[in-house]
Amino acid sequence: MSVLMGVLLPALGKVRRRARVMLGMSNQREIGNGVTLCALDNDSLYPPSVATIGATDNWNWSDPRKMTALYRTNLGPHRAMSEYLRDYVKDASVVFCPSGPKKYKYLQEAWDAGDNWNNPDTWLLADAMNGTYCFYWNYTGLLEGRLFKGPGNLAGGRGQSKVLVSDYLGFAHWQNEKCYGGNYYAYGSCEHFKGANVTPGEPQYPAGSAYWSGLKSDSFDLDAFDAKLHACYADGHVESFAAAETATMKVIKNRFTNEPYEYDEHGPGYFYVPINGLR
Repeated sequence: MSVLMGVLLPALGKVRRRARVMLGMSNQREIGNGVTLCALDNDSLYPPSVATIGATDNWNWSDPRKMTALYRTNLGPHRAMSEYLRDYVKDASVVFCPSGPKKYKYLQEAWDAGDNWNNPDTWLLADAMNGTYCFYWNYTGLLEGRLFKGPGNLAGGRGQSKVLVSDYLGFAHWQNEKCYGGNYYAYGSCEHFKGANVTPGEPQYPAGSAYWSGLKSDSFDLDAFDAKLHACYADGHVESFAAAETATMKVIKNRFTNEPYEYDEHGPGYFYVPINGLR
């Protein structure tokens, strides 16, 4: 029996990993379909991004994993992504990467509440929430010296990228396993990779699902990242990409000057965008 188990367990592990991959690809395809249907119902325009920080006109860009912002801005009437997509994506599990270590316990409640979401575990009257995917429609970042612009409409346009949603892969996010020691040299992903540890998504602020992280070292950097990632594009297809097939996007902390956050600024860090989705 012990010999048999020794043979079966690795095979079962591969089956489970493959099942998670297939489910994750299905999730991203369903998100892409939902965003497309939303656009079809709204003059071919994708919904506004909610990946912002600040209020009204005094706002800047934030983590592209953001699903609910603290405040409404003049980008659109809502601070919660679900206010745009809830009619097209009912089950909040769809917006969670199945390879992530732990789903946010209030994910469905927050999705259903939309703009009215209030985390019962915090004292705030309104709360932000992050997910495990990066949502790029109508998002703007700084991509290796030029602006990154997410898809804005079904027809595409000059300078718009083609990627709608992707697995999270980033570097130097302030939430990593040693963030409070001042070590920002860590990679993070919703996909498990060799040597990864769990970074809890709660009760750290903003709340959200946990993800995997690992410190940069002499033996580990982006080239050693061994997990396959996936993204859904504006034409509806989902494909895999490797860490080496990405470009580095920085989050803009001042949208008037396009000044970005750098790695050591207690900010959202850098994000790796699949080059197949870029123009």
